[in-house]
Amino acid sequence: MTVPVFEEYEPAADCGCPGCAQRRRTAAALPVRYGGHPAAHGARRALVLVTAAGVVLSCGAGQAAATAAGRDTRGGTVTDPQPVTPQGQVGPLISDGASGPPSAPDTAARTTTRTEIINRAKKWVSAKVPYDMAAYWSDGYRQDCSGFVSMAWNLGSNEWTGSLAGFGTKIARADLQPGDILLFHNLADPAVGSHVTVFGGWTDHTHSHYLAYEQTRPNARAATTPMAYWSNSSKYVAYRYKGIVSGASGSGSATTFPGAAKFGPGTDNAHVTRLGQLLIAQGGKRFYTRGAGPRWSDADRRATQAFQLAQGWKGKEADGIPGPDTWSLLLKGTGHRIPAAGPSGTVAYPGRSFFQPGQSSSHVQRLGTQLVKKGYGTHYVTGPGPRWTEADRRNVQAFQRAQGWSGSAADGYPGPETWRRLFA
Repeated sequence: MTVPVFEEYEPAADCGCPGCAQRRRTAAALPVRYGGHPAAHGARRALVLVTAAGVVLSCGAGQAAATAAGRDTRGGTVTDPQPVTPQGQVGPLISDGASGPPSAPDTAARTTTRTEIINRAKKWVSAKVPYDMAAYWSDGYRQDCSGFVSMAWNLGSNEWTGSLAGFGTKIARADLQPGDILLFHNLADPAVGSHVTVFGGWTDHTHSHYLAYEQTRPNARAATTPMAYWSNSSKYVAYRYKGIVSGASGSGSATTFPGAAKFGPGTDNAHVTRLGQLLIAQGGKRFYTRGAGPRWSDADRRATQAFQLAQGWKGKEADGIPGPDTWSLLLKGTGHRIPAAGPSGTVAYPGRSFFQPGQSSSHVQRLGTQLVKKGYGTHYVTGPGPRWTEADRRNVQAFQRAQGWSGSAADGYPGPETWRRLFA
């Protein structure tokens, strides 16, 4: 009887056979400093049982099985049935040393377009950026699967599969469009199977395969992939980046301010639509009941003003009409986001239409209650209540005159600045 012996075997990094794939998975656990299990690192070099008669588990012997398990018959690419994609932690962009120290994490939301997302992904594919969870490419992004998506989405930091969902909105797979992602985060063991790809478009009318842009071993690639992935397919979730806007560019030729004449009452053009989309991406969704559109509306004015106030601007700088500075900050995504509540933590100004004779709403009662609190409720005999009355108007007028305003600025009907100061 042949006596079995043990041979230390290092799996090839680019071999697609089941033997090498399994051993790479075994050796793929995260380092302890990134949350990996210490016991996993004892398996870095697998012991493979072979016999003296030459029974060897080789890449060549397993090629047929690899073809059946993971060959992309459309592109001829052999793919591991389960990705080997350990990742680093959430962290800042890392410089190459030539351009200075690492940058601080940038959590500000940035806007981008689908075209830009795909073009960024293609750059890494063309450069054949090597897969490496501990290395950073020249643009500062970590060279693993989540770093790849952080780069494609133009995030201000390096994320991982456990945090990327926070930058997106969950969508149905049927609604996938280029630039969206398919994400699987294995909660039970993040180091095993967790992976994320950028959706590049359907490859046929059956929607059974798509073009996946991804960072995997040995390097970044674009490959026809079964929906949603080679393994754990049912566990992949589709997400759409929250800062995505329509248009050919979010930071290229479309950055030029089109002029104030393109905005305001009576205007109807694509620039108004784009403004609305940018405002929604910056936290202004609550102002829009039907989404952004080409016809200027009070929702556009109120959302613009909320964004301007969030920057600390006042007076004419916060009149609700975008100027060059407002436009630039919105496009770059570098300004302060519109807060979930209005200035000073209160409910946002609901609009002048709520404060007219015959109107009744909770906004009127909230206004009256605040007037009394501020000492401007002397004209109330009863109340305040939800129906707008002459007593409400006179109390508001008293507050406005106390600000030093006169004429139409002290007509008793609250505007955004009256509301802001009253609730400050």
